[in-house]
Amino acid sequence: MIDDIKKDAAVRMGKSVEALVHDLARVRTGRAHPSLLDQIRVSYYGSDVPLSQVANVNVEDARTLSIVPWEQPMIAAVEKAILNSNLGLNPNSAGNVIRVPLPPLTEERRKDLIRVVRNETEQSRISIRNIRRDANSDLKDLVKEKLISEDDERRGEEIIQKLTDQHVKEVDELLAKKEADLMAF
Repeated sequence: MIDDIKKDAAVRMGKSVEALVHDLARVRTGRAHPSLLDQIRVSYYGSDVPLSQVANVNVEDARTLSIVPWEQPMIAAVEKAILNSNLGLNPNSAGNVIRVPLPPLTEERRKDLIRVVRNETEQSRISIRNIRRDANSDLKDLVKEKLISEDDERRGEEIIQKLTDQHVKEVDELLAKKEADLMAF
């Protein structure tokens, strides 16, 4: 029973870390990366679809993304979607290819992005601590139902705490790496 609670907590904490990795990938670090445009949705025959479903997004060089829509009429819609996103990007079309140059980050913008990253990591830490709380609550329920002893409960809480510390450490390492990326010139 304690093993089930431990496994469930480990899986859920791992998913919190994975979600943080995904969220941090969207934060721009000055280098072109296709995931910067993941949240952009394009109007495609009356429905909004992700950009990746109507075009190929590639890295042309360190500061430029190239987008090749699968259909010629989609060029204008893709440009409009990128302009309307609050990413501060200005697409340029040349024939069938849309190039999106990424302007260099200013010091102020870097600090704003660091604030955003710190907030994301704090939300991840909170999520991990909530999972710990749920696991400890499950252990207390097992003690109330007399399925495990109080000693087993304490051992289980120690195991859950070690899991929590391990995942929080991973989150802190991700934060440090992302901050270093953001402050690199």
